[in-house]
Amino acid sequence: MFATVKQIFNPKNKDIQKKILFTFAALFIFKLGTTITVPGVTLDTEKLGFLEIVNAMSGGAFEKASIFALGVMPYITASIVIQLLSMDIIPYLSELNKQGGVGRNKLNQITRITGIVLAFIQGVMYSFAYIKTGNTLDYMLYSLVLTAGTALLLWIGDQITQKGIGNGTSMIIMAGIITTLPSMFISLWSELINSSKGFIGILTFVLFVLVFLAIIIGVIFEECAERRIPIQYANKSTSILGKQNYIPFKLNSSGVIPVIFASALISIPQIIASFVKNAKFSLFVTKYISYETVTGFIAYVIFIILFAYLYTFMQMKPDELADNLNKNGGYIPGVRPGKETEEYIKKILKRITIVGACFLALLASLPILFSKFSTLQTSITLSGTGLLIVVGVALETYKQLESQLVSRTYVKGRKGRR
Repeated sequence: MFATVKQIFNPKNKDIQKKILFTFAALFIFKLGTTITVPGVTLDTEKLGFLEIVNAMSGGAFEKASIFALGVMPYITASIVIQLLSMDIIPYLSELNKQGGVGRNKLNQITRITGIVLAFIQGVMYSFAYIKTGNTLDYMLYSLVLTAGTALLLWIGDQITQKGIGNGTSMIIMAGIITTLPSMFISLWSELINSSKGFIGILTFVLFVLVFLAIIIGVIFEECAERRIPIQYANKSTSILGKQNYIPFKLNSSGVIPVIFASALISIPQIIASFVKNAKFSLFVTKYISYETVTGFIAYVIFIILFAYLYTFMQMKPDELADNLNKNGGYIPGVRPGKETEEYIKKILKRITIVGACFLALLASLPILFSKFSTLQTSITLSGTGLLIVVGVALETYKQLESQLVSRTYVKGRKGRR
């Protein structure tokens, strides 16, 4: 890792340094936009509840009624939906998914349009839920500004992908989460140290920091953990330089998508309750579906585990994996090709997914449990989901930079030999 950092700051790699500077400049514009509030609109965001994940990913923009309040979440939701629908559910989307680069470009256009539509719908719903006193123009203004903010962020994300270090939308989400951390630790320091709590306050602060670091280490371990299934080929010439081939299965193949789906499912009744203003329905939602209730919390955890299983198997497709392996003359040692290979892959996926899903549910539950048993401010929380996103994007970005440096060294080496 240190060697890679040293290479990045090497004067010979000025183009990579320019990409990094461009990325920081784009993220600075994003952070600047989170401080600009929607003109003429004041939101009641004293209690975000189920919108904590939206607020975290937008860098606190939702809580400030910013023009970037929705962040890129509508686009992320749209990409997940389109990805699921292209898995042999809608034939047209499935065909586009199989057409290579041209098909992916069309899918990307459809995803963007769907994301903008979702941004407007969410803007309308949030305007009715949080603007307590306003007219139709206020609701439309807030909805349109939020939609425009999401569209601008998607453009900034494209610029980061094309001219920066890549992973544009992911970098925006990561930056949004990271920018909330300093204010959280400042608030924690102020409440525990500057409030005359003495030694107990200092001890609590140190304990919080240690737990925070332990979560980061756990997330890194979970993101890097994988089960490698060795494979061999009947024709040895198909193997690469005689190296051992394997199929890597990540411990958590679904990322934070199950958390997003579970949060959306739990949030729908709460949004409807805020919209319809029915006292009985609102009371039912508050008592049984809210995160703070036992039933709501259990449902949230169950949804995360179920979605983790569903998304992992829809993404990995054991039947296609076994079929492709058989067509290429590959096999798993000790397992017969065909149906037995498919069943073996399913068994492996089930075992590692239950561990990954439980770990993901634990990370997502940390903020809820922390707020339940802690007397600290609501802005101070142990967001395991946010750290999962940050670590995942950071590792992916590091791998991309490392591969660019390796390929650059390889090309220079070949030119030198000539």
